[in-house]
Amino acid sequence: MNFGQDSPAARRNYSAFFAFGYGRCLKAPEAGESLSRTVELQESPAVLNLTTLDYAHGRVVYFNMEGSLQSATQVNTELDDILSQIAELDKWREIFNTRGLELQGCFAKRPPERIKAEEEIEDVSKSSTSAQTPTGYINQLMVPYSIPRSLVVSPSLGGHPVSPELAMSLRKILFGNTFHIFNYEWKKSFFKFREPHSNLSYALEAERGGARAVQMAVQAHIIKYLLFTRPVESCTMESLGEVGEKEQERALAAALADILWTAGEEHTATVSLVTPERCFTPHLDYKLDSFTEKLQLFSFKKKEDTRKFIYEHIQCFNEEGSHGVILFLYSLIFSRSIVRLQEDLDFTTTHLLHLGLGNFGCRQALLNLLMTGRASPNVFNGTLLYDEDGSPLAQPLHGVLARSDVGYLHWSREQAEHTKLPTVGSMLKTPKLPIWVCNINGTYSVLFSPTRSLLSDWKMEHLFHLYFYNGQPTQCSTAMLTIDTHSHHWEARSTDNQGDPERRFPSLEMTIRTKWEGAAIDWNGTVPFF
Repeated sequence: MNFGQDSPAARRNYSAFFAFGYGRCLKAPEAGESLSRTVELQESPAVLNLTTLDYAHGRVVYFNMEGSLQSATQVNTELDDILSQIAELDKWREIFNTRGLELQGCFAKRPPERIKAEEEIEDVSKSSTSAQTPTGYINQLMVPYSIPRSLVVSPSLGGHPVSPELAMSLRKILFGNTFHIFNYEWKKSFFKFREPHSNLSYALEAERGGARAVQMAVQAHIIKYLLFTRPVESCTMESLGEVGEKEQERALAAALADILWTAGEEHTATVSLVTPERCFTPHLDYKLDSFTEKLQLFSFKKKEDTRKFIYEHIQCFNEEGSHGVILFLYSLIFSRSIVRLQEDLDFTTTHLLHLGLGNFGCRQALLNLLMTGRASPNVFNGTLLYDEDGSPLAQPLHGVLARSDVGYLHWSREQAEHTKLPTVGSMLKTPKLPIWVCNINGTYSVLFSPTRSLLSDWKMEHLFHLYFYNGQPTQCSTAMLTIDTHSHHWEARSTDNQGDPERRFPSLEMTIRTKWEGAAIDWNGTVPFF
């Protein structure tokens, strides 16, 4: 069908359409541009037809309305009116309610989402399926920015439904109240690998929001599995570029199960999935999100059973629309249990997420839970009973009690220049395996080495390689850095105070020097970045 042409079809029909995809808008065809497939219209006038076609890897929805027009001018006028009616998206977004949209027998659940600091999602039962008549006009069609449907499992799978009391406790331990809910950035986050059998086939694509910290912590455990624990003869850096799709899924399942099992103190683990129906009717002081209320909990007493179950339902964590990061975070909290989490925290931290810059970020307690299995709010070793002056504290501060497989490094240029960097204790700086989650200027990444003996043989620390991945799509290969702690001692030149400080003292280098003080670092031809 052609648009804007004076033809019998144009005189008889006018069409308005819009396209929607998974998190992106598709451009409407220009006037006179033909689609590759035609739409058959009924002959009777004043009939509204709904037809769907695949177009440019999305789904094109046509609202075809038939009527008799006297001239091409009338066609253009009517078409402009239709376009102006569709243009005002705020009034059309009700079409995409949380109950989904049926298209020729297919059910696609596409809840309305709008990117803002704290989105407001109304109860499904109060949603309206009719749009008001808009009055604004814009030339280019736009679409609501929505997230895909959440993947659900059959209620017959077993497990037990979440209770209203547990759901409220879950909200409080996450947000500190029962009214905050995850925003769009969190809901669209899942565990997505880079291309199989590529230079970065071991790597996850990370989000820019608060979910990035969770994704990078899981990335560290994926590297642990691929380099140190999977049952193969040789695990080298070269092997990380030979990971296929199935091995990616096995690595993700192993990493998630490992984190959950550690949080359950190696006795139990709980996996939360979503069922089609709500498990309870919330109280008035609980804000619905049409997701948490549908949780089904599955508990396991063996780590291998946990891994197998996650692998069998890996699509609930690694497919678009799965809410995979949130589901894993819920599983982590249930595996640790609300009671143990409250014991882990101290008076400085009462919940795991904080609201800042329009998004929910991870507190240190959540990071430590992901890395060590215990939600200690601080990065120093042990429990602090006295302040810097030696006076007893009113309440003890909880730090890290033991070394874990994955470590943690932290550096912030702002803190280094204006205040004081927190001192990361040796429990986190020196993990059992040479893998670190790095918090560099508030951005999370992973630093690692395939040499297991790096942290157990001091001679290995004279000259060695570290590999760096920051999770961003712009990084096309793993950066290799050569660390020299023996022959070339690095010193900051106080007289060199000109130019960009990031160029003079790259943040990643400064982060590495919090572990290996004075180390000389060679990027081997790569432009420094973090």
